[in-house]
Amino acid sequence: MYYLGLDFGTSGARAVIIDNTTTTLWAQHTHYTQFDNPISWRDALFWLINAIPPALRSGLSAIAIDGTSGTVLLADDAFQPASPVLMYNHHLAGQPLAKLDWLTQHALAPRYLMHQVDYLNAQLTGTAGVTDYHNALKSGYDVRQMEWPATLAPYAVLLPNVVTPGVLLGKLQRRIARHYNLSPNCRIHAGTTDSIAAFIATGVNQTGVGVTSLGSTLVLKLLSQQYINVAEYGIYSHKYGDLWLVGGASNSGGAVLRQYFTDDELRDLSTQIDLAHASPYHYYPLPCAGERFPIADTHYSPRMEPRPEHDVDFLYGLLTGIARIEQQGYAKLVALGADTVTQVVTAGGGSHNPTWQAIRHQQMQISTASAIHTDAAFGSALLAKRGNLIVT
Repeated sequence: MYYLGLDFGTSGARAVIIDNTTTTLWAQHTHYTQFDNPISWRDALFWLINAIPPALRSGLSAIAIDGTSGTVLLADDAFQPASPVLMYNHHLAGQPLAKLDWLTQHALAPRYLMHQVDYLNAQLTGTAGVTDYHNALKSGYDVRQMEWPATLAPYAVLLPNVVTPGVLLGKLQRRIARHYNLSPNCRIHAGTTDSIAAFIATGVNQTGVGVTSLGSTLVLKLLSQQYINVAEYGIYSHKYGDLWLVGGASNSGGAVLRQYFTDDELRDLSTQIDLAHASPYHYYPLPCAGERFPIADTHYSPRMEPRPEHDVDFLYGLLTGIARIEQQGYAKLVALGADTVTQVVTAGGGSHNPTWQAIRHQQMQISTASAIHTDAAFGSALLAKRGNLIVT
């Protein structure tokens, strides 16, 4: 039996098929014609399905999809767009009531509020009016009470039922199964957001284990028994089975490194760093003024002076500064009530830099390891296979 995971990110869509041993058998990606157009999402979805090798298609047992968190639209009774798409980076994206106000003002005959994943699932199952609690969070869903808040009551008729990511939504429509030579018993499972699918891919399932994404920014996620939500620091918690996935993000990260060094320079200079001696510089690397976590200050100034004579010393100071921010970030989560951090698993481009890994280990004084899998599509494939979030 084979399981298909589909990741609809900000730049394109990716598909991964795994088998019962979670071995990746096939992967493919495509770009959107227009990201803010649901028809472009649908076209990408069926292009990827059509690209699956025939031998894998006939044995496909289940599908799960992840999508960009916060991207929504209103759809009509036929599951077609009834409003423009309100993108994840729209200025109203974090304001559920204002978001619904805007959508309805720009809609014609709306029936369903749909997140990106919901729209795609409806194309496959032929049913609508359901979402998962990961995607629902940024639309205002109360994940502690497991209900839509009273503030959204004026739009109750549009709001979907909310289910656990991974649960069975239904089977693939027969006409689609026939057209693409897929099994009519192929199941469609509730999906998740792209960032949580990437977390699922890492295999982390124990409290106290954090996942750091060393990308353009520094994103921390920690599996915890405690719910934490501190808007001042941009900290929020996703429900994760019976646990909570607590997250925070610093503006520091790879973007500030690339202001000074190319990828080749980063790689070459890293090998010249002498880890036997600590960097004497106490930098707070930011690409520009403003920080959100672990310091909440929209005017917080970058600190990257003095600059030493040699680039290798400057890079050492920057990497140490980012590692210090990471350590302070986890300390902030713990201080607010999250479980004590016992290990950090690393994802993102920076995870491939062994010198940076060693600096982070020295700074945090806890076990660090690189994730074997970080592909969101792989995480969605695992969700399709398991039908739940956590393997115990």
